[in-house]
Amino acid sequence: MKNSRRQFMILSAAGACTLALNGKVQAQAMVVETDPQAAALGYKADASKVDKAKYAKYAAGQHCSSCALFQGKADAAAGGCALFAGKQVSAKGWCSAYAKKA
Repeated sequence: MKNSRRQFMILSAAGACTLALNGKVQAQAMVVETDPQAAALGYKADASKVDKAKYAKYAAGQHCSSCALFQGKADAAAGGCALFAGKQVSAKGWCSAYAKKA
């Protein structure tokens, strides 16, 4: 019976890791431009494709990674956004809620 305790501990650790990774994978879903909230904010995954006539606030060089709402690392390709809970936005994206980081 020496192995039963060891096996239990190994399986428990593996189960905990699986649950933790599963939650992280689900939290990494990307925002799509057709999502109702994204569409309402004029979100584009590529800031160079923003309709400048519709969004006069847009200026060249603005993108999600330089926004105060962006929660990812500065050099990350994507990261969380305070506006899109549980989803990630493209670092090169843009939306009308853009606010330059201080």
